[in-house]
Amino acid sequence: MKRILLLALPIALMTACNNAPSAAEGDAAPAKAPAAAAAAPIDGKLLGANHWVLDSATDSSGKRIDALFVRADKPVTLDFADGRLSVDNACNHMGGGYTLAGNEMTVSRMASTMMACTDQALMALDQAVGSRLEGTLKIDQLDASTLKLTSATGDVLTFRGEPTAETRYGGPGETVFLEVDSRTKPCSHPLIRNMQCLQVREVHYDDKGLEQGKRGEFYNFYDSIEGYAHEDGVRNVLRVKRYEVKNPPADASSRAYVLDMVVGSEVVKK
Repeated sequence: MKRILLLALPIALMTACNNAPSAAEGDAAPAKAPAAAAAAPIDGKLLGANHWVLDSATDSSGKRIDALFVRADKPVTLDFADGRLSVDNACNHMGGGYTLAGNEMTVSRMASTMMACTDQALMALDQAVGSRLEGTLKIDQLDASTLKLTSATGDVLTFRGEPTAETRYGGPGETVFLEVDSRTKPCSHPLIRNMQCLQVREVHYDDKGLEQGKRGEFYNFYDSIEGYAHEDGVRNVLRVKRYEVKNPPADASSRAYVLDMVVGSEVVKK
């Protein structure tokens, strides 16, 4: 019996040595957690495909920011083009450069026109908009219909997308200048009774902004100019974008006109 125990002891020691953890196993570092996935880059083309109209705005506590909604009929609107952000429907037109990195947008200090508005709430709108857009913003959502931004202070601004003319008509369009006379005149149209037509003529400028040639005669303008509301007694020079309409209906124009800006205005006495 003693002889059996002595033989078994070396076997037990060998088994224990084989099962003991090695120094390399004991010192191994714990496995690292997988790195967080990088935020998907923002599609800059999608930003430029729409006008972005302010729909809602809340502060970090969820309270509505009333100061951003003083123009119920003309909500604050953002446009993105060529690395610049433009803001319309405040007291002044505002704009500044922007860059994208991951899901963040950084907006430089914005410049603005210097028009004074008599409505104090409208005057304050410029500051209310600028202070929330300048700096770094997180883009929480961007698709064809919604842009959602969060400022560094926790304000959440949500915009709805409205396709630009370039998106709707499939191209950049042609820039033309039209002088619109102060009075409309009756004009004949097969589908519209008692139609009144704008009286227009083209104006031509060189690349330095100097007018070239002589203005022709006013003629009946049967189309409409999107974004332009004619005021009787006021003559305007407009910068418009002219687009070719693909496959227009049989009774519709093959061209579309969209107001870019009013270059000049003049009140004409009767």
